[in-house]
Amino acid sequence: MTQPHIFANLTVALDERSYPIVIGRDLLADSSFAHHIPGKRIAIVTNTTVAPLYLDQLIATLRAAGRHCIPIVLPDGEEEKNWSNLMLIFDALLENKCDRKITLVALGGGVIGDMTGFAAATYMRGVPFVQIPTTLLAQVDSSVGGKTAINHPLGKNMIGAFYQPQAVLADTATLSTLPDRELSAGLAEVIKHGAIIDAAFFDWLEANIGRLMARDDAALAYVIQRSCEIKAEVVRQDEREGGLRAILNFGHTFGHAIEAGMGYGKWLHGEAVGCGMVMAADLSERLGFLSATDKARIVALVRAAGLPTIAPDLGQARWLELMEVDKKNEEGKIKFILLKPLGQTIITSAPAEALHATLAACIKA
Repeated sequence: MTQPHIFANLTVALDERSYPIVIGRDLLADSSFAHHIPGKRIAIVTNTTVAPLYLDQLIATLRAAGRHCIPIVLPDGEEEKNWSNLMLIFDALLENKCDRKITLVALGGGVIGDMTGFAAATYMRGVPFVQIPTTLLAQVDSSVGGKTAINHPLGKNMIGAFYQPQAVLADTATLSTLPDRELSAGLAEVIKHGAIIDAAFFDWLEANIGRLMARDDAALAYVIQRSCEIKAEVVRQDEREGGLRAILNFGHTFGHAIEAGMGYGKWLHGEAVGCGMVMAADLSERLGFLSATDKARIVALVRAAGLPTIAPDLGQARWLELMEVDKKNEEGKIKFILLKPLGQTIITSAPAEALHATLAACIKA
């Protein structure tokens, strides 16, 4: 059996809901990590892309630890993050007569993690679940913090719950099979963490983006660890997004509009967030919060990460309509997470003329 290499053991400190984040290589092949997955019966939720790569290995590992596994394989894609596929999880749990002792395991990227978490939050009013993220985006962001949801045609992640996992087990070996486009999508959330809260980390990313794009193991392990540290601390202070946690949505107001406007799945979530950060940086500069130099640095780093920097032309009216369906908004006003300056944030609405100017400047005609 391959011996795992542990890069970091972190904790999301939420009193009785606290849980570990284990970052390592070859965790999936090591049955000693089964103690992080409670219960004897385990329902593994994955998708048609990840299942052929890692499902059999995880089942073998859990069986070696004396567990009974129920595989649930869903279609792959952001466009599949919907009510119908959520029902497939419930169908399998009920058909297998799963009771409150069942543990759900999310084996996949952000879509699988969000849907499995939402299923766990609502099946029999709440059962345990564990995140085993297999994409960079999920390892650095979506698997941590307890946000669970499905999409609605009118808005992304509008139906869901806050529900914390029992553990997050991030196996960096799974990144070896990640398509280049998905790697870039994950780097968007990494860049976000530096931009909003850690300017020194942003500097490091500028200096090391080549290593990350080349999948340097040590560099990837570091960005996963630092991103999880940043997110865990924000979640500790504001678990249910009452204030501080909203800063993690930098780039997401524009990004979610891109995803919904283009049709879920056309752009990856990280691609939309990358472009959304460029747009948020542009708006930050227009409002006098961010220097032109730092805006240019953000654009350059997003581009170097292989992410789009030119927004789709949805039409200004459609852009505004989509951004008006956002959980951060208050009293009909669109709220933006902006940089003031790089490494710090401000949550504010924006004058219509500034917003229109940003849309015009960032859209490809």
